[in-house]
Amino acid sequence: QVQLVESGGGLVQAGGSLRLSCAASGRVFDIYTMGWYRQAPGEQRELVAQITRDDRTTYADSVKGRFTISKDNSIDTVALQMNSLKSEDTAVYYCKTRTFTNQEYWGQGTQVTVSS
Repeated sequence: QVQLVESGGGLVQAGGSLRLSCAASGRVFDIYTMGWYRQAPGEQRELVAQITRDDRTTYADSVKGRFTISKDNSIDTVALQMNSLKSEDTAVYYCKTRTFTNQEYWGQGTQVTVSS
């Protein structure tokens, strides 16, 4: 199993920045992708950004050019740098991992609130 712990959420004004971090433990050698998803009230959970062990990244169109996902060499720590935040970025942000054996694990979520 893989355990994920997120940190770094909070309240920020529109135009500001936040950095989220996700630390994995357990069978980290089995991790293939790490990603950030978000869910706003009344909305479906959506992919924000994802990175693979070999550094391939994917971003939602709504965050391209504003958010950057990065990892350490061993993918057991992943960060999401969020710049130029907008009110529509307000959501609970979840870290998710998928392993080489296609198992998925989720973190507990961290609240990001952007005030306009």
